[in-house]
Amino acid sequence: MKSALFSTCKYHGPSVGAGWPVTGRVYSHEHAMDSMQQSLDQFRIADEVGFDWVTVAEHHFAPFSLTPNPLIMAGALTQVVKRAKIALLGSDIPILNPVRVAEEMAMLDTMSGGRVVAGMLRGTANEYVTYNINPAESRGRFEEALLLIKMAWTETEPFGWQGRYYEYRTISLWPRPVQKPHPKIYMSGSSPESAEFAAKNRIGLGFAVTNVPLAKKALTYFRNQAREDGWEPEPDDVIYRLGVHCAESDDQALEDLNEATKGAPKVSLTMSNRALEGAIASTGYYGRDMESQRQRLMPADLKTRIENGQILLGSPDTIVKQIENIKRELDCGVLDFTVAHQMGAKTNRSIELLGEKVVPRIANW
Repeated sequence: MKSALFSTCKYHGPSVGAGWPVTGRVYSHEHAMDSMQQSLDQFRIADEVGFDWVTVAEHHFAPFSLTPNPLIMAGALTQVVKRAKIALLGSDIPILNPVRVAEEMAMLDTMSGGRVVAGMLRGTANEYVTYNINPAESRGRFEEALLLIKMAWTETEPFGWQGRYYEYRTISLWPRPVQKPHPKIYMSGSSPESAEFAAKNRIGLGFAVTNVPLAKKALTYFRNQAREDGWEPEPDDVIYRLGVHCAESDDQALEDLNEATKGAPKVSLTMSNRALEGAIASTGYYGRDMESQRQRLMPADLKTRIENGQILLGSPDTIVKQIENIKRELDCGVLDFTVAHQMGAKTNRSIELLGEKVVPRIANW
C-alpha cells in the first residue's frame, strides 16, 4: 500500500466570511507566502521520511487552497521533492485548455525524471463559475479532454482534433512524457457514470470527500464494469483520500485536534444555495440524486467520521489499525493523507510519525 501526503496549500491568515467565493479584503500577502512555504516544507519532510507520493490539487477563489494552478506548485516541488512521485489530483480539465494541460504535465514529467501522477478531475461544482463553463457540459468536456490529452501524449505524428467541445488544427507535443506510454491517470469515482468511463478506458479511480461505505459501493460497481470490459483493476488503481493527525498517544492526538479546530472558520467549497444544489444534482455531478450528495458532504461527529473511514486519529498503532479496516473494505492501493495544516510544529511531527511508524508497516500490504 502506497502513502501520499496531500496539501491544499491552505491560507493561514485572517479571512472574512464562509461559502464561496470568499472576499479578499483582509487578504495578507505575508500570510500567503508563509502558507505556501509551510506546504513546501511539509512536502519536503514527507519525501525525507518515506512517503511514496506528494499530492497537490486545483481550487479557486477561497482560502481553503492557494493553488489555482497546481502545476505551478508541482514545478516547485520538482526542486524540493527528490524521491517521491508528484501527484496532480488534480487539474480540473473541463475548465482548462486540455492541450496546455498535456504540455505542462509532460514538462513536469521531464523535469521530475518521470515522477508525475496525472489526476484528471472535473473540479468542485462551483468552480465552473470560475471560467464561465456550463456545469451541464462538465461530463462531456471532461471525457473529451481526457481522451485528447492521452492522444497528445501517445501520438508521435502531428494530428488535428475536431470534437464537440475542442478543436485544434495541429497538435505535436514537445517535450513529451518520460513515462511510457504516459503517466498513470486517475479520475474521480463519484458517480456510476465516472466508473463506467474509467472502466472502459482503463483509468484508475480516486475517492475524496466521501466515506468507506459509499466508496465500497462505488468500487464494486467499477470493478464489475472493468471485468465486463476485459480487465481486473489492481489495488494501485484506487486512491482513497482522508484526513489524518498522528501523535505520540491517542489522547495527545485528540487534544491537538480539539485545540486546532477551536473557533476555526468553516469554508465550504460547494454552493449552499438550494436552487443551485438542485441544478448541480441534476447534472449527476455527485451522483444521480440529492441524497447521494448529502451523504457525502453532511457533517458528522468525530467518532462517526473515524468509524466511516473519513479521518485517521491517534497514535501510530491506532492509525495502523484504522487503516487495516479501510484496506479490508476497499482493497485500495494508495492512501492520500490530508494533514491538519493549522497545527504548526505538531503538523510536521504528525508527518514524521506517519513516515517513521505507519508508512513502513503498510508498505507491504
